[in-house]
This record gives sequence, C-alpha cells and structure tokens, in this order.
Amino acid sequence: MTQKLNRHGVPVRTARNAALAALAADLPSPILADVTGTRRHIALRWVAYARCDWAECLAARAGEQGQGVRE
Repeated sequence: MTQKLNRHGVPVRTARNAALAALAADLPSPILADVTGTRRHIALRWVAYARCDWAECLAARAGEQGQGVRE
C-alpha cells in the first residue's frame, strides 16, 4: 500500500510522522505506545520530540533583538 500511495504522490512517511507527532503532543507515552502498537521507549522519544518548549527560542530571539538584528 505504501508503494502505491508513493507512486501517486502521497508522502506516506511524512504523513505518518506528522500523525505520530500530533498524537504524542496530546497523549502520555504509555498510552501512545498502546494505541500505536509501538514499544514504550519509542513512544517516549516521540513524546519528548513533540513537547513544546519555547524557552530556548525566546531566549535566542531576545538576544538577537538586543544586538540590533532585524528581520
């Protein structure tokens, strides 16, 4: 099925990863593992990947603005 979808221009891996990231943002890792049928350590990695932590981004932006860099 994956090969057929890829031949028709449907990026299966990209869609799969986006769906996993969306689930990981909303579910704890044990539940994600049970729902998707993956191992718990893999689900834990997805949850860590999907976790939104904007502190580093905001600190970098504040540093850029302090140096006079403009977009």
